[in-house]
Formats: sequence, structure tokens, C-alpha cells
Amino acid sequence: MERLFSRAEAEALLPTLRPLLEELQLLRQHAARLEQEMRELHWKARGNGHDHLDEELTTLQRRRESVLNELGERVDRIHALGVLVKDLDLGLIDFPHWRGQRVVYLCWKLGEDSIDWWHEVDAGYAGRQRLDA
Repeated sequence: MERLFSRAEAEALLPTLRPLLEELQLLRQHAARLEQEMRELHWKARGNGHDHLDEELTTLQRRRESVLNELGERVDRIHALGVLVKDLDLGLIDFPHWRGQRVVYLCWKLGEDSIDWWHEVDAGYAGRQRLDA
């Protein structure tokens, strides 16, 4: 069974989650840069038959794989806390929460000071509502 969070429990995790999400965003940007370098190198090698670029491409692939592994490990650390990672670019996470007679998600985005939003499990970010409402 998934862990259910009170608002206070979820907010108590924010100091742990903020740096993890910031690291995830940096890792994701790094992976994107490596992918772009790989694409450029691949086309350069194809266009001119530069076999010597294969080694450089392999090095870039290994670096990208390492970054993606780090990214996965950090996401797993967040999931192990019972928190759902929804969007790395936004730094968006959800906490399962009991509200009324159903499970909903407390919704928090990197840059927000506190957890002030919730949404239905099937509504997503677009369906966010203020907790006080």
C-alpha cells in the first residue's frame, strides 16, 4: 500500500527533496547537452567518414549513460520516500494524501515555499486546487 502523507509530513520532506530535485534538473540538462553533442558528432562522422570519431562518440555515450544512471538513482531515492516524481523540468512532485473519503495528491513544485495545492489522482497539474479552498 502506498504511503499517505499529511500536509505537515509532506512539508517536512521539502528540505530533503529540494536539493534532490535541483540536482535532477541539472543532471537532465547535462544529459540533454550530451545527447546534442552525440547527434552532432554522429552526423559529422556520417558525412565525412570520420572513423576516428567513433571513439569520441563512445565516450559521449558512456558519459550520457552515467548521467542517466545518476538521474535514475535520485528518482528512486525520491520514490523510496513514497513521493511521486511527475515532471523533472518543473520540479513537480506529488504526495499521496487522504482527503475526505478518497486519496488525492498534494502537489508541490520546485520554487514554491510550501505545499498549498492538491489535485485528484487523475486530474494532474492542470487540475490543481488550493488546499484552503
